[in-house]
Amino acid sequence: MTLLGTVAALVAALPTLLLTIYTVEALAGLRPLARREETSPLPRTVVLIPAHNEAAGIAATVSALRSVTDPAIELLVVADNCSDETSAEARKAGARVVERHDPVARGKGYALAFGRDALALAPPDCVVVIDADCSVAGLGVAGLARAAMASGRACQSCNLQRPDLTASPTAQISSFAFLVKNLVRQRGMVRMGGVAAMTGTGMAVPWPLFAQAPLASAALAEDMSLGVWLTRSGRPPTFVESVEIWSDAAAGRALLTQRNRWERGFLAVARHSALPLIAQGLTRFSRSRLWLGLHILVPPLALLFVSAGAALAVTLLLGLIGAGWTASLVLVIGLCIAGFATVAAWASAGREQISGAALLRTPLYIAAKLPLYRSLLGRGDKDGWVRTRRPGESDVG
Repeated sequence: MTLLGTVAALVAALPTLLLTIYTVEALAGLRPLARREETSPLPRTVVLIPAHNEAAGIAATVSALRSVTDPAIELLVVADNCSDETSAEARKAGARVVERHDPVARGKGYALAFGRDALALAPPDCVVVIDADCSVAGLGVAGLARAAMASGRACQSCNLQRPDLTASPTAQISSFAFLVKNLVRQRGMVRMGGVAAMTGTGMAVPWPLFAQAPLASAALAEDMSLGVWLTRSGRPPTFVESVEIWSDAAAGRALLTQRNRWERGFLAVARHSALPLIAQGLTRFSRSRLWLGLHILVPPLALLFVSAGAALAVTLLLGLIGAGWTASLVLVIGLCIAGFATVAAWASAGREQISGAALLRTPLYIAAKLPLYRSLLGRGDKDGWVRTRRPGESDVG
C-alpha cells in the first residue's frame, strides 16, 4: 500500500467503525424484546421529580402520575432554584415538595442529590426519576420499580417523544432520531451487550445503588454518567421496554437549544469514558463495559453521517491524487448499510414519528446542523440547569 493509500485508510477507519457499531445496534434492535412482567410485591417506591421553574405544568404532571400510580408510591418534587410557584402548585396537586436554593451549584444532578438527602432518613426500596414534563404509560411506575428490585439493577424505561406528523420536518426528524436512540438502539444494546443507556427520565434505581451514586454535578449528561458509573460498578443498567415515558418535542429555537445541550453532554461523556470502558471490557472480559463503550463512541445520528461524509470527501480527494479508491468504497458501503438500517428502523418502529416526506428531508436537516457542530468545538460541558421551553410557551427571550 502506498503512503497516500495508508493515509486514506486511516481517514476512513474510525468513521467506518462508528457506522458499523451503529448499524449492528440498529439491526439488532428492529424486533421488540421479550415482554416480562414482574408480579412480586410492590417495593416501597418514591418517584423523584426534579423541577426548575415548572409552575405552568407541574400540577398536571403530578396529577397525571397520581392517577396512574399506586397510592402507596410517594411523589417527591425537588423545586430547584425556582423563581416561580412550582412548589405551591406541586403541593396543591398532592406531592411532597422540598426546595433547594443554591445559585452557584446549578444542575439536575444537584437536584437529584438534594432529593436523595431528603429521603435518606427513611429511605425507600427504590427511587424512580421522572422529569417534570413527562407522563408514564405501559406497566407504569410500579412495573419499573418491580423490575429494578427483581434484577437488583437500575432500569431504564422506553423514553420517547409524542408523535406529531403535523409538526415541522425538523421536529419530526429530531423525534425520529430520539426513537432510534432510545428504543431501537436500546434493544440492540441489550441483545449485544446486556446493558442499556440511561436517558435521564423514567429511571428506576434500587436504593443501595442510588445512595452511592455520584449525582451532585452540573454535567449536561448526568444520566449517561450515571450509566457509566453503574456499569463500572458491576451493575449495568437494563432496559424495560414495557414501561413508556412520553414527553412533547420542543420546537423552534428551544429544539435547537435542547439538541445543542444533549449533544454537547453526550460528546463530553464520550471523550472521558468511551475508550476506558472499551479497554476495561477487553481486559476484564466484560461484555457490558465493552458494548457501552462502543455505544457512546458513536456520536448523535446527524453528526455520525456528517463525519462519515466528510471522511468520504477526503478519501475521494486522496483518490484523485493516487491513493486508490478502496477507502472510499468501504465508506460508501458503510454509509449505504447504515442508511438502510435507519430506513428499516423507520419501517419497523418510526412511522408514527415521521412521515416519509419528512424522512426524505433528512439530508437538509443534517446540513442545517453543520453550524451547531462547528459551535461545539472548544465548548465546555457545564452550563448548569437551562430549562427547555415547553410547547406553547413563548420562543422569545
